[in-house]
Amino acid sequence: MLDRQPVLEGERLLLRPLCESDRDALFAVAADAQVWALHPVTDRWQEPVFRQFFDDALAKGGALAVIEKASGAIAGSSRFQAYDPADGGSVEIGWTFLARRMWGSGANAEMKRLMLRHALQSVRRVVFRVGENNLVSRRAMEKIGGILTDRTERVDSPDGGYCNVIYEIDRETFAAGPLA
Repeated sequence: MLDRQPVLEGERLLLRPLCESDRDALFAVAADAQVWALHPVTDRWQEPVFRQFFDDALAKGGALAVIEKASGAIAGSSRFQAYDPADGGSVEIGWTFLARRMWGSGANAEMKRLMLRHALQSVRRVVFRVGENNLVSRRAMEKIGGILTDRTERVDSPDGGYCNVIYEIDRETFAAGPLA
């Protein structure tokens, strides 16, 4: 059984379950429109949209706050979603965002390494849904060993929607990959 809200500690980051008291600090990170510029949903920097995003994270469980250990400050969040224990098990890692001060620092790779190491102890496969046009995130997925599948997912929304491409990392890929 996968614990979707663990405490995970790396060299520079601490990941812990997201809680209601994180709302304001996380919004301070999310209020930077540049954080969302490449995401399929670009308006999460707006407080009402972020509020829905945050409430959804709490309601579904599996959401983690990303804490910068040196400062103790919230630097972003990520989630374990869509846990399916059938057939060896799978879980999605996603809904991730980080403060711009963390970009290019290796923080995303450290966070993904912690989350993958934890998940792959309990499931056979981790799934990532990435916006089709988000080339930065797609390159990041490939850097950490993500395998692009032939599956896509259309997401309808009031602004017309978007398409996700699906990446996967399984135990064997992870063990042989750059984050092992």
